[in-house]
Amino acid sequence: MLISGRRRLLTVLLQAQKWPFQPSRDMRLVQFQASHLAGPRLGLELESDQGVIDLNAFDSTLPRTMIEFLEQGETTLSVARRALTSSLQVLPRSEVTFLAPVTRPDKVVCVGMNYVDHCKEQNVPVPKEPIIFSKFASSIVGPYDEVVLPPESQEVDWEVELAVVIGKKGKHIKTTDAMAHVAGFTVAHDVSARDWQMKRNGKQWLLGKTFDTFCPLGPALVTKDSVADPHNLKICCRVNGEVVQNSSTSQMVFKTEELIAWVSQFVTLYPGDVILTGTPPGVGVFRKPPVFLKKGDEVQCEIEGLGVIINKVV
Repeated sequence: MLISGRRRLLTVLLQAQKWPFQPSRDMRLVQFQASHLAGPRLGLELESDQGVIDLNAFDSTLPRTMIEFLEQGETTLSVARRALTSSLQVLPRSEVTFLAPVTRPDKVVCVGMNYVDHCKEQNVPVPKEPIIFSKFASSIVGPYDEVVLPPESQEVDWEVELAVVIGKKGKHIKTTDAMAHVAGFTVAHDVSARDWQMKRNGKQWLLGKTFDTFCPLGPALVTKDSVADPHNLKICCRVNGEVVQNSSTSQMVFKTEELIAWVSQFVTLYPGDVILTGTPPGVGVFRKPPVFLKKGDEVQCEIEGLGVIINKVV
């Protein structure tokens, strides 16, 4: 498993040299594992092929999971900043396997029809209120892990999405205060079984969205201070190298602040909670004829400044 993961990562890095959206040297928090180290660990992804700083080796008092790291707030973030400046305890990328930047969050909140151009694609009006659904945390996998086609579905589709990661607990959060509750952003692939989403289960979306492996995340949690404007980023998806979604987060109907304020009316948000903010046009189900993922396909989801995740379909 580790060897195959490393091979996929090396392939990604070689291909990324040709791609338009390159991550910059910012605070890029990751969860990873390595064959010679015990358990999952926290790290900082360095740009290009410079490796990964092992935060737990830099400071052994740091927690080993992202949620615990975020719960400690500025205390742990300040250590990460020092580690980034020092460039000590760097592991070669070939020695690490990237996990999802957040695993086992309290909740994964999703937003439907949140891109103006995606609404036009469906010939439906732009929502006046956010359309909220969810995925179970068990659907989360790493940025280079495989997406498994469930035998129960014949209509599995792709969706690239900007994901917001919560860094501070809150309820009834005001729009003006919302960004204070954000830790950062990452890339999400909201894999969707359209038959179960649109035809089965009373047309409730949950089951179609939450099969195992249906929420790849990563490669890193890019802290909010490293993202100049999360609502003006190029966002794209490729299937087998062909661009199928190509838009901008400027097309979002409800921005991060509005979504946090809306969702926190109903539930308490906790550090590590993930909010998938919707997808742009180009999904398979609305093509004529519809196109769905099949075994052997490779899906690349990429957001400017955040990076790319690549998932083989098996």
